[in-house]
Amino acid sequence: MVGPKEKIRQTFGLFTLLTMLFAEHHCHEIKQRGRIEVICGSMFSGKTEELIRRLRRAVFAKQRVEIFKPSIDTRFSDEKVVSHDSNSILSTPVNTSESILLLTGDVDVVGIDEAQFFDENLVEVCNQLANQGIRVIIAGLDMDYLGHPFGPMPALCSIAEEVTKVHAICVECGSLAQYSHRLVAGNKQVLLGEVKEYMPLCRCCYQKAMKEKQDVAVVEKK
Repeated sequence: MVGPKEKIRQTFGLFTLLTMLFAEHHCHEIKQRGRIEVICGSMFSGKTEELIRRLRRAVFAKQRVEIFKPSIDTRFSDEKVVSHDSNSILSTPVNTSESILLLTGDVDVVGIDEAQFFDENLVEVCNQLANQGIRVIIAGLDMDYLGHPFGPMPALCSIAEEVTKVHAICVECGSLAQYSHRLVAGNKQVLLGEVKEYMPLCRCCYQKAMKEKQDVAVVEKK
């Protein structure tokens, strides 16, 4: 039989071993903190709001943060990432994804807004940053106005450790919305706009709106 002292010795030994394993795992996590997080959804779903929230938490934790956005996005500000709720954070506008690598210095976190407007090489850029131990947080539209996958977003979702799908509210029925329905004429995939140009719709209301638009186009051709 095992005496009380031996039980205590065994329990203490097991506790010490578990503590060492936890400490080793925790240190490994700190050293290997590189990861990719994607925040995606329709327009007016709070993507940029969530991006800003995560970046501000990183700044509060005294982490070194660098933020980028495509230079074509000048809707609210030339140099700031701005949400629809008017929250903002200073960023660096860039023309290509390669510029992100060139301008990223000794940082812990990189934030990228409106990722759908970047070239396909953004996927490799984000992988390189994450492999260097950098936490990469990306926000962007996952679908264009036709409901098609938008730019590098699908590939970014596939390589990310974490994908957060956010939703707007359908302006027609109040359900969760995942589509950005275009209200103005034009068939270019990239068309910057706000509430006058787009509205969020659920699947049912989006299909109905697209059918109505197609019917109008048929009538106009006659």
